[in-house]
Amino acid sequence: MRTSRRGFLGVAAALAAVATGTGTGTGSAEATTWRGRAWGRGDGDDPHAGAGQVGSGHTGGDLPGADHGHDLAHGDPMHGDRGGLGRSGLDRPSTATLTPFMDALRVPPVIRPRGPRLTVEMRSVDRRLHSQLPPTRLWTYGGHFPGPTIEVRRGQRLEVAWKNVIGDERVPVTAVEVFAPVGIQPNPYVVPGRSGGTPRADVAAIPPWLVVHLHGAVTGAGQDGWSENGQFPGETQIVEYLNDQPAATLWYHDHSMHISTWTLFAGLIGMYLIRDEEEDLLGLPDGDREIPLVITDRNFEVDADGRLTGGLLHKVTYAEAGPPKITAGFRGPYTLVNGMVWPYLDVEPGWYRFRLLNACNTRTYHMMIIDEETGRPVPGTIRQIGTDAGLLPAPVTVDSPLILSPGERADILVDFTGCGGRRLRLVNVLDDNPPAPPISRESTPGTPTPGLPYPEMMQFRVASQGGSDLFVPPPVLSPTFTRTTYDSLPADRNHRVVLTKVLGGRHAEMWEMEEVDAASVTIPSDGVVQLRGADGGVRTFRRISRNPDDTVNFYGELGKCEHWTFINAATALHPMHIHLMRFQILSREEYDVSGFDMKLCGTTRPLAFKRTGVVQEGERGWKDVVRLGDAEVVEIAGRFEGGTGRYAYHCHLLEHQDTGMMRPLIVFPPGVGALRLAHQHTA
Repeated sequence: MRTSRRGFLGVAAALAAVATGTGTGTGSAEATTWRGRAWGRGDGDDPHAGAGQVGSGHTGGDLPGADHGHDLAHGDPMHGDRGGLGRSGLDRPSTATLTPFMDALRVPPVIRPRGPRLTVEMRSVDRRLHSQLPPTRLWTYGGHFPGPTIEVRRGQRLEVAWKNVIGDERVPVTAVEVFAPVGIQPNPYVVPGRSGGTPRADVAAIPPWLVVHLHGAVTGAGQDGWSENGQFPGETQIVEYLNDQPAATLWYHDHSMHISTWTLFAGLIGMYLIRDEEEDLLGLPDGDREIPLVITDRNFEVDADGRLTGGLLHKVTYAEAGPPKITAGFRGPYTLVNGMVWPYLDVEPGWYRFRLLNACNTRTYHMMIIDEETGRPVPGTIRQIGTDAGLLPAPVTVDSPLILSPGERADILVDFTGCGGRRLRLVNVLDDNPPAPPISRESTPGTPTPGLPYPEMMQFRVASQGGSDLFVPPPVLSPTFTRTTYDSLPADRNHRVVLTKVLGGRHAEMWEMEEVDAASVTIPSDGVVQLRGADGGVRTFRRISRNPDDTVNFYGELGKCEHWTFINAATALHPMHIHLMRFQILSREEYDVSGFDMKLCGTTRPLAFKRTGVVQEGERGWKDVVRLGDAEVVEIAGRFEGGTGRYAYHCHLLEHQDTGMMRPLIVFPPGVGALRLAHQHTA
């Protein structure tokens, strides 16, 4: 069958036929261990000292599951799943194809700080991302890719010193841009190697100028990781996280202005979990049955013989030969889970909890679990229990594809109880960003296609027998959850309108809009957009900003309701992230956007309502990233809580974020915003 290993390797070999130095590093984690989990020592007074330090000098025994660095001159044993020693691999290129499911899933070490302070070092290391690959140079947190999972309790304040010790080097990523006319097969982005592209000198010159953002955190602006406040090697970013928010799956990553595309690609990613009493009462699977799954996609360099070198390759394509080069976002052929290409995980028949994070640059995943023997979906296996920012009100059975765009998280339960002795696969069922089509009884999701030659993500090897598992998903997850609706919004809320566009000879853009009287503007003209809603009424908007450095327009008030409308005037998905705000999705609507003229940068006729879209049950929880789909209008509502100052909102496609789709916003305490207006000078 087409989903067999033979078919998989056949596609890999065909792609390899189309395509024709790392240094040394060390990394370790100082922690005590218990049941395979790491407990950080955070009791020291000096946040720069060794206590609570991850990636400093190793003083204890190896962490089970930790992937420590090794000097390549003395060999590089690859640590496997939870302490098992994996295959050693070679230090030189040896193959043009990779065998799926050779390597056990790595589980990042967990740090539960015992004291109020923790130091995490950002360091450069060499890691094997597949046992058939030579080691790959990476930038990491604490020597791990992904970084250690930091776990705290609600209300447990934690001061973290993010210490940059990478040294005098440049980002370990080769970046090329390749011309690919529409319809070319195979598209160069699914092929290893440079495909004739010339490495970008500007990317090769990127220094380790880094700043950490805790994504989803309720924290003051000074602790948020403002993207222009980078730290060079030898410098330390010291922040305090209040952690005063409900249990949630957060993540930390580099947020450096203009270069996050490549710094995250190099490995600067890690998970951060907050727990609370409401979650404790649920009795969810824990210990070895609660596992983070950090999903990334990558491409690799090849040598003169077409063999994979392990070097990170950021290859993007452009379809118009003339300048300017407007490139698509990165989509790589190889999916990594927890820093391994196509790993496997041994599980017992029973329930497991997985914390999923899409940490890709651009690729949206549409995931299903299929039976390896039949190639068919396994219905009833997945229950979603949480979204980006907290628990859902009740479990949601997920039999259609589970969709995660970059930056989104999903907290899921997987039931392997009836799967003893079987091998299952987590697969990506769709190549591109639009919602996946329905999966019929006759379909075989996970079949390779020209645009998605490697749909496999990871394999689950279910033991024939296991201990008794009495867990039953609770019918209610969060009794404190309240659904936000239009009727619940206060009349004095702040309303923001943001429009996204692509094409027109420009990089992707994000405009802030203000509603105006149609008679006050020229129609059609640059920056003027009209919208015909479901009621037939036409509203007129004027652009008030388009660049990251344009004047600040969005001033919020701590605790006040925020109502945002995102308008997508093109057919390209944008995962929109707002710092400091937990929000809920109010509605999705589909529009005819053919009236938007990309060259004019305005509408020649109103964008017209077509139909009401669907907010999936798994999206009806607390979010901090919302998928703005093709030609959609999406509305969300939330509040800025727990912090004040200058923050940002942006598209979480990293290539879009770095080329202009990020804007500032300022949150003031109540009363201060009124003084700002009173102090304005008139012309």
